[in-house]
Amino acid sequence: MASSRHPVSGRAVALVQKRRLQTFAFSVRWSDGSDTFVRRSWDEFRQLQKTLKDTFPVEAGVLRRSDRILPKFPDPPLLVRGGHTGRGLARLGLLNTYVQALLGTAERVLRSLALSSFFEPQPLDLEPVLPPGSLVILPAPKEPLPRPTDHLAIHSLEAQRLRCLQPFRTQDTQGRPFLAEAQESLDVLLRHPSGWWLVENEDLQTAWFPAPYLEEVVLGQGKAGLTLGTSGAQFCALRAYEGSHDDELSVPAGARVRVLETSDRGWWLCRYGGKAGLLPAVLLQPEGLSVLLSGTGILGEDKAEATMTPPAVPARPPLSAIQSRCCTITRRALGKVPGPLGPP
Repeated sequence: MASSRHPVSGRAVALVQKRRLQTFAFSVRWSDGSDTFVRRSWDEFRQLQKTLKDTFPVEAGVLRRSDRILPKFPDPPLLVRGGHTGRGLARLGLLNTYVQALLGTAERVLRSLALSSFFEPQPLDLEPVLPPGSLVILPAPKEPLPRPTDHLAIHSLEAQRLRCLQPFRTQDTQGRPFLAEAQESLDVLLRHPSGWWLVENEDLQTAWFPAPYLEEVVLGQGKAGLTLGTSGAQFCALRAYEGSHDDELSVPAGARVRVLETSDRGWWLCRYGGKAGLLPAVLLQPEGLSVLLSGTGILGEDKAEATMTPPAVPARPPLSAIQSRCCTITRRALGKVPGPLGPP
C-alpha cells in the first residue's frame, strides 16, 4: 500500500539524551515539499529494518543476494571515546548514513506505507516541549586538513552590538566555556556566511556563535509588541489543513511553517512551500524539537512578556572556510596562524 506522500531525503541533526535514554533527531524532506523533525530510538530503527525486510524480501536480498538494494542496518559501535554520549553520537553518524542510503533506494520502497509511517511525525514529535532533563547534543563536523588560503576575503571588524535571544553555551576561541544569557548583549566582530559569527562579550571573550540566536532590538516596540527574526517564527501544524479560499494555505500534518504575522482573530499569516497565506492559529504550536533547532520564537497572544523559543543552530563551517574569510590579523589573534599578534 502506497502513501499519499513519501520521504525523499533525511539527515541527522541531533542526539537527544535523557539520562540513559537516547533518541536520534532527523530532519525529513517529503515529496510534497514539506519538512518535519522526528525522533526515533536505535531499537525503532532496527525494527524498521526488520519490517522492510519482511515487506520487501527481494529488495532485501533474502532470495538472492545480488538483488539486494536495501542497505544493511549498521552494527552498533563498541569502542568509542566519550562514554555513553560518545556512543550515541557515533550511532547518530551511522544512522545518518543508513537513512540516506535507505532513501536512495527504489521508488517502490520509498512509497511504501511502512517507510512513510515510520517517518511521519508522532504525537511525541509534536509536543511543544521536550521531556524535562533532555539534553540536545549537536554533532561536531569533521574538519578537513588545513589547506592554503591564497585568496583572503577581508571583512570589517567594526563591532555591532546585538542581543542574544536565548541562553546558549559553547566554547570560546581559547577552548574555555562561553555562556551567553538571554537578553545579553554581544559585539559581532565578524559575520561568516555559514551562520557562525565571531562575537565578544563584556569579559572580552571571543567565540564563534550561531547567528540565529542574535537579534537587533526593534525600536518603537514595547513588551506588548511582536518581535520576529529575519525568517519569521517557526511553528508546527498539528494536523493537516486544506485551504478553502485563495488566501489560505494547505499543509500536511507535521509541516513546519513560518509565522509572519499573528492576529487575535484566530488566523495567522504564514509562509509554507514558498507561498504566504492564512492558517487557523489553533492548528499551530511550537515543536518540541524544532524550538531547539529551527524556531525563532514570538510573543504569545495573551502574554505580557515575550516567550522565546531557541532558534536553529547552523552547521559549523570547516576550519579552513573560517580562515578563508578572516584577515591575517584576525587569524593570528585567534591563534590559528603562527606568528606575532601584531600587524605583519
